[in-house]
Amino acid sequence: MTDAATAKRGRPGYDRRGLLDAAVSVFNESGYDATSVAALAARLGLSKAALYHHFSSKEEILETAVGEALDGLEGALAGAGAGAASSGDRLAEVLQGAVRVLVENLPSVTLLLRVRGNSEVERRALERRRAFDQEVAAIVQAAQDEGAIRADVDAAIATRLLFGMVNSLVEWYRPSGPEGAEALARDVLTVALDGLRTR
Repeated sequence: MTDAATAKRGRPGYDRRGLLDAAVSVFNESGYDATSVAALAARLGLSKAALYHHFSSKEEILETAVGEALDGLEGALAGAGAGAASSGDRLAEVLQGAVRVLVENLPSVTLLLRVRGNSEVERRALERRRAFDQEVAAIVQAAQDEGAIRADVDAAIATRLLFGMVNSLVEWYRPSGPEGAEALARDVLTVALDGLRTR
């Protein structure tokens, strides 16, 4: 069978969502920068025209994927604290929410964490990540000021350490494993905050 026949046959197999998920998988496996549009189309069994039917460029695929991951993290941050009695509780809710987002959007979050700022799309994503980190650091500082967590660790460093642990989940967590998002979030809170709490 010719490549053209394979590509033509493959096109009906992908809607926009399916193509996005498949492309993110290829980017995570082979590297975004190392994957050309031609290589991506060939890997998915599509013509380039079929790929462009859903996305105008490789950059749009990246922007959509990392945008979903960032939207989830920003949503977790915005949703935390509505019922929180303290900044310490709000910090716990942010961490729980971030773990849930990571578990539910593992491929997109993995791709986000591999962004290095080599394009305008990547630089915008990094700016959003920095803004997220700064807001979390402010929550950490407020929790320190309240005495909910120890104050002898710089708030920005504590934030990096906390999210270093959360982000490391992309390297080893598998959805098919024994722990779901809620159990995993509880484990993260136990390790992270019980080591920081003053009581």
